[in-house]
Amino acid sequence: MKTLLQFFTWWNSATWGTRLFTWRKGEFVGKDEFGNSYYRERGGKKRWVIYDGLAEASTIPPGWHGWMHHRTDVAPSETDYAPRTWEAPHIPNRTGTHQAYRPKGSILTGDKRPQVTGDYQPWTPGE
Repeated sequence: MKTLLQFFTWWNSATWGTRLFTWRKGEFVGKDEFGNSYYRERGGKKRWVIYDGLAEASTIPPGWHGWMHHRTDVAPSETDYAPRTWEAPHIPNRTGTHQAYRPKGSILTGDKRPQVTGDYQPWTPGE
């Protein structure tokens, strides 16, 4: 089943084209704590990730994110990378789930927005 998913979908791990390109031109750089594998092109500047599971960009940790976006030339696997004290731990993308952020007044919460105070004057045409 996993083979069929990789053949017909792009959001489950990597496509066959990506796997072929990785096999032909890729150089393995490292793996993060989420199981994502990172590669770079031999002698080139391309860098990519093969996700472990669904292709979710929010699962890339901060150190690897900096390397992927060419903010640093040294991958976290090649140094003693330690997250900074101000770096927050990973929180998965909750969009589309029941844990998604729904502000007061959202049609999904059932709450009413607070009434507008006197500091707002709506525009009406012709004025």
